[in-house]
Amino acid sequence: MDIKLQIEDIIEKKGSDFELSKLFKAYINEYKSSLPELFESSQGKDFLVKHTKKLDSIIDLMFKTVLRRLFGNYLPMRSSIPIAIVALGSYGREQLCVHSDIDLLIVYEKIDGYNSELIIEKIFYLALDAGLKLGHRVHETSDLFKASTEDITIRTSLMESRLITGSPFTWHETQKQLNKIRLYNQKEYVLAKIEEAQIRRKKFPISMQPNIKESVGGLRDTQLIFWVAQTIYGVDNLKDMSGDLFSDEEYKEYRIALELLFRVRSALHIITGKQEDKLLLEHMPQVTKMLGFKDPQKMASKVLAAGWRISNFTQIFVKKMVRPYIEDSSNIKKLKHSRLQKGIYELENRVFASYNLDILPIEELLQILINLDDKFYHFDAGFLNQFTYTNIPHPLEPKIYMLLKQLLQKQNIYSFLKLFYDAGILHELFPNFRKVMHLPQFDGYHHFAVDIHSIKCVEALENIKEPIIQELFDELNDDEKLLLKIVVLFHDTGKGRKQDHSEVGAKLIVPFAKLLKIQDELISRAVTLIKHHVLMSSVAFKENIHNEKTLYKFMSNVGDSKNLKLLYILTYADINGVGGNLFNSFNSKQLHDLYNSSLEISENSDRITDATKRLNIERKVKNQSDFKELPVLMQKKILRVESNLFFFKHTPADIISIAKKAKETKDFSFNIESNNSLSIEIYRRIPLNISYLLATLSYLDVGSMEIFTLFDDVKYFKIEFKQKIDGNELIELEEIIKNAFDMKREVKLQNIKLAKKCIDIDCEHSLTHAEINVHTTNQRGLLAYIMNAFEKLNINIVTAKIHSTKHKVKDSFLMEKQHNICDNVDKIYELLVNEEN
Repeated sequence: MDIKLQIEDIIEKKGSDFELSKLFKAYINEYKSSLPELFESSQGKDFLVKHTKKLDSIIDLMFKTVLRRLFGNYLPMRSSIPIAIVALGSYGREQLCVHSDIDLLIVYEKIDGYNSELIIEKIFYLALDAGLKLGHRVHETSDLFKASTEDITIRTSLMESRLITGSPFTWHETQKQLNKIRLYNQKEYVLAKIEEAQIRRKKFPISMQPNIKESVGGLRDTQLIFWVAQTIYGVDNLKDMSGDLFSDEEYKEYRIALELLFRVRSALHIITGKQEDKLLLEHMPQVTKMLGFKDPQKMASKVLAAGWRISNFTQIFVKKMVRPYIEDSSNIKKLKHSRLQKGIYELENRVFASYNLDILPIEELLQILINLDDKFYHFDAGFLNQFTYTNIPHPLEPKIYMLLKQLLQKQNIYSFLKLFYDAGILHELFPNFRKVMHLPQFDGYHHFAVDIHSIKCVEALENIKEPIIQELFDELNDDEKLLLKIVVLFHDTGKGRKQDHSEVGAKLIVPFAKLLKIQDELISRAVTLIKHHVLMSSVAFKENIHNEKTLYKFMSNVGDSKNLKLLYILTYADINGVGGNLFNSFNSKQLHDLYNSSLEISENSDRITDATKRLNIERKVKNQSDFKELPVLMQKKILRVESNLFFFKHTPADIISIAKKAKETKDFSFNIESNNSLSIEIYRRIPLNISYLLATLSYLDVGSMEIFTLFDDVKYFKIEFKQKIDGNELIELEEIIKNAFDMKREVKLQNIKLAKKCIDIDCEHSLTHAEINVHTTNQRGLLAYIMNAFEKLNINIVTAKIHSTKHKVKDSFLMEKQHNICDNVDKIYELLVNEEN
């Protein structure tokens, strides 16, 4: 049944107020349940207008119901009842979102014969009992002006009034009062609203999860420009200012941005079922789907771009309107004395531009910035207007690149970069930014989109708080400082692609640097820095920086001490640009410790070369299909094998095969091959009596021997002999190997002659390992003799490299620095040296 007929039925049957409110409540809930479907068919302002009109009809019906209830069949003409129900705020602007408060103003006049207070009371009770979320005010028309002077919020809401229903005569009297309010003390009101907006914009800065209503570039900014325009010019629609205050095209771009914010806010309210104005990450998938986007990141990027557009438009044109109100005659003389050129002024570190000045070419605007003293500046909206609407040629001309180079050479350019961002030309002056403008980073780490983060990093570079890092920066020459500033600015511009952003960014910086005529050697450094800009923080915070292998691997990527210094400063700036005060004393110490340790390592170029070589082999191993099929933990174990020699001596396929066999080994396993020569492979978790094994086989000449510590306490031995054996000897060999796992077995060693001069012990080989080299004549049983001495001293051999010819041997042993072994070098010599036969 139609709701009007149901209302009439309840009234005729003298039903209760509760029955009426229950009916309205059911009707309202039914309407609310249809909102998602309505949103699908019409979004943006159109959806808000339809929603507003529906609420108008409900409130109008409530008013009629109350009148019918009170007056019965003797209902007077509505125009004669001195009451007007008026929409305020967003409801008055026809921008009411579905779960926002419905702000109502009920104005009345005291006329004999009408109990206006009772009618108003009945309306409010019915609306509240029916579930409408009201914010309301009640005033006599004569009281409106006084109320508006008491509170700026009341005045603002009254200025956005719209008649819903009631007496046209009362509404006419109300409009007269509203016009009086608009004209009263305009300057004070406008300046108060601007100050209020400035406080709000600081409280709700640009964010990747913006508050659609309150943030910079949010709906409050759009309301501000309307309030100012209405107060000064008396317009009811901002569009009325098109052609006078701004162009049709400028207004069109602004309206497109506003339309998107309307859509997003409505979607948030519908999804959450409440007044949710913050575009949180958790809501983005549903909002994306409701708005017809395919990717949440792209949707969020569009929202950030819309916020930028609204902020830019509002800043420029609010200032343009309020100029007469903020002119300070005391500043006129100062401005004249601080004129930079016609229409451009600098006063107290703020740069101004007249709105009467024609838009200057970009070359001239950049030259103005270059000519400024080297310090931080603020920029007036008039100067922002110049940069927003200047013409920038594409591609950029060589002279513009040279101007940019001069600009980048200044010590303080953060404020200039922020100006370029605010003006929407950052990506036009620095084309590397084209794909990352307004690009959010939902990685749980960054607090800002890529463009803002990059600018914040430059701010951190120009305001270094760490004395040690500041000292390193001061040591750089001018070319290196220029290079570092470019790298800091561009380090994340490779994002927004499928490929690794560090690799892409490294490629992108090359053409830009060449256009700035940067030296090739410095460009090469820039490529390295961007390619590895996350490396230092990753190693410092996630790896054991006291492990020498970690340091050599790190330096193999960094290259040299100069790059290390530059990377340290870059990492500091990068972390400080993330937001959320992420840089603290703990990670400061971690980075500093890594820097100092790596600085020592950088002096050993041979080891760094080995680390680079190993990295290349590791990449090949990772590309093997067999490796990819292994569990992740197993993959990590393989890549953590200490010995570089293990990787150098084996093919990627062999490395994986050996690792698999090692994993399967319980106590020990071995493999014997005797084709052209004898080869023994042994995997062991339990101790191996290597001196017994070698002594027992001393009748054979050892060609080479490898010992590698793998993982999970497994050691790998490979001994190759110059002869081959077969038949019964192979069977006997198997027994010998098995017996070698009995640590009590002994065999008489050969008489070996070994002079002290043939032994070199290097305890400074690395922080964790020492190296013993033996170069002497080839003697049967020599290897068994040496290994026996090592066992007596409990020396743990990590890697052994044995090379013998007919007459000479060159044996190299890498051992762990355990049991104070390097404090007992004389003991090693004592056990090894035997100069008598």
